[in-house]
Amino acid sequence: MRKIILVVLLILFSLVACQQEEANNEWEDNQENDTSQSEEGQLYPFTGLETSEAIDQRPIAMMVSNQVQARPQSGLQEADIIFEFLTEGNITRYLALYHSQLPDKVGPIRSAREYFFTLADSYDALYVYSGAANFVNDMIQSREIEHVQAGLHENSDAFFRTDDRVTPHNLYGNLNEIYHLAEEKAYETSGSYPAYSYTGADDLTGEDANYVKIDYYGGTPVMEFTYNDQEKVYEQTMDGDLTRDLETDEPIAINNLFIIETDHEVIDEQQRRKIDVTSGGKAYLLRQGKKQELQWENQDGYIVPVQDGEVIPFIPGKTWISVVQTTPEPGVVEQVVIEQVDE
Repeated sequence: MRKIILVVLLILFSLVACQQEEANNEWEDNQENDTSQSEEGQLYPFTGLETSEAIDQRPIAMMVSNQVQARPQSGLQEADIIFEFLTEGNITRYLALYHSQLPDKVGPIRSAREYFFTLADSYDALYVYSGAANFVNDMIQSREIEHVQAGLHENSDAFFRTDDRVTPHNLYGNLNEIYHLAEEKAYETSGSYPAYSYTGADDLTGEDANYVKIDYYGGTPVMEFTYNDQEKVYEQTMDGDLTRDLETDEPIAINNLFIIETDHEVIDEQQRRKIDVTSGGKAYLLRQGKKQELQWENQDGYIVPVQDGEVIPFIPGKTWISVVQTTPEPGVVEQVVIEQVDE
C-alpha cells in the first residue's frame, strides 16, 4: 500500500512541475511580446503619444504672457498641456507644461501667481517665471517650490531677450538649458510621472460641437475654438486673430479642450486673484468635435475630467485647459458658449 501511495504522489508532483514549467514558459513568452515593457511603445504621460526614447525628464512649467504685446507667442505648440487663467482684471496668462518636447525658445515669460505655482508643484514640475510681487516670492520660498526665476539669469544660455519687442514682452527661455540651472540649485531633473488616462477616437461619445466661445470679462478677451474636421483638432482664435506660433506661423492645434469652472476671488487693489485649483466643479470636455458636460477634480495633483465617479480619458495629443469663473463677471451674458455651427 505504501508503495502505491508513493507512486501516486510522484505522479502528482510530476504533473504539478510540468504545469508550473508551462506557466513559466507562457509568462516569459508574454513578457517578450509585451511592448509596454520595452523601450518601444512607451507613452508620454501628458500626451499619451508613443516614443521609442527614454522618458525620464522632469516636466517644466513656464509662465507665458498672453497680453497683446506678447502675441504671437513662441513654443506654445510644443507644450503638452496649457492652462489659461485670468490674472489681473481682464488679462489672461498661460502656464505651459513641457515634457515630451523641449523647444529652445519659449515665451515671452511673465511673473508668478499663487495658483500657477501651486499647479506646477502638483505636477512636480520645475516652475519657471520672471518676477513676482514680494508676497508671492515669499510664498514660493516658504512653500519650497522648486523654481527658476528667469529674470535673475538673463543673457545666460537658458534665458535671453530679443530686440523685436520691448521689455517685459521679450524674455524667452531655452528649456534644455533650464535643466542645467536647476541642477546648479540641486533640484532633481529626472523622474517617473503618472500618466493621464487615454482612449481612442472610436470610443468617443457626446454631442456634436465644432465651436466654443469663452467670454472672460464681458467683451475682451474673447477666446474662440473652432474644430478643424480635416485635421481633427481645435484651433484657437484670440480676440478675432488665429493663434499661431511665432517661429513656425502654424496654428495652435488642440486635441483635448477642457473647460473648468472654479471660484475666483479678487484679493488686492491691483485686482490680483486667488483661484481654487483643488476643489473641483463643473466642466466641459471637447474631443474631435464631440462635447461632454461633466465635472473636474484634482486627483493626486492632476486636473482630470470625471463623470459619475469615473475618470474620463483624453485622446492622445495636446490638451488645453481653460479656467473660467464659477460666477461670471458682471455684464457677462454667456461666459461659455458651445455649439454646432453649420459650415
